[in-house]
Amino acid sequence: MDRDRSGRRRTRPLRRRPFVYAAVASVVLVGGTAAGTVYVKAQAHTGPDLVSSASAASASPSADEEAPVEPVTAPAPEVSPDALLAEAMTSVSVQDGAAVSVSVLDVDSGESAAYGEGAFDTASIVKVDILATLLLQAQDAGRELTAAEKAHATLMIENSDNTAASTLWDAIGQADGLDTANKTFGLTSTTGGDGALWGLTQTTSADQLTLLRQVLGDDSKLDETSRTYVRGLMGEIAVDQHWGVSAAADGSEWALKNGWLARSTTGLWDINSIGRVTADGHDYLVAVLSNGSTTKAKGISLVEATAKAAVAALQGASSGTASASASD
Repeated sequence: MDRDRSGRRRTRPLRRRPFVYAAVASVVLVGGTAAGTVYVKAQAHTGPDLVSSASAASASPSADEEAPVEPVTAPAPEVSPDALLAEAMTSVSVQDGAAVSVSVLDVDSGESAAYGEGAFDTASIVKVDILATLLLQAQDAGRELTAAEKAHATLMIENSDNTAASTLWDAIGQADGLDTANKTFGLTSTTGGDGALWGLTQTTSADQLTLLRQVLGDDSKLDETSRTYVRGLMGEIAVDQHWGVSAAADGSEWALKNGWLARSTTGLWDINSIGRVTADGHDYLVAVLSNGSTTKAKGISLVEATAKAAVAALQGASSGTASASASD
């Protein structure tokens, strides 16, 4: 301690060490929207040893002021093709007591979707399965179809001739032959009709889509010659049968087979349609099954509206939209 000349203690003025504070930004969630936009704002906190308290106070918003709010857009949730198809089907009118099921595949993108459950009578769409079975059996035997078999096949597919179908049904071994071929093709829920009743074969839309991949696709148990043959017949359907999944095509690029059957016990109609259509530059395989319609015309309208909904749903999935409509 210092003293002056008189011996008294000399005091030094105290030095004040400045306290330094910092404004530390934290993020506080202040709101959001149903569209997935989240809002955040900066909130100031003070702490020692960084900047002065006066500076921190001037940088912080007052109690009556809102800090700037910045939107941060979260990605929209992905909607599945099945969900898009279910939404599209809400615009399809289904009669009370009727049922419909559809499976669809975008051949180009590989996207697929399905709607509806349960097994349905095939009616005449089984004729494609009969021909596929005949071709597989001939292929396994290392032979080509005979002239008579080809004549029956043409009548059966292009004109939906029942006599020709019965002849080839017998030729393949009826239900046993069909069921054996279907195991090779990968169908898991299709059972051939009893005896001569090929039209009462039971199937699902998923199995019919699998069948379409076998007869119209590239990855198949059938060789290219057989697939080209089936595709050619399905592209030459009689004019009075130009209905069904072809309604979903945006031109004349389609191959199809329809089936229709009025049940004797109820008078209600089974109306089915399977095939390949081209829409907006994409190829689609579509299988629509229905029962319970009071008239053939109403059943056809149901099948066509469903086919349009199915294709629209996959178009929506490809474009990333969250909705699809089956309306014209």
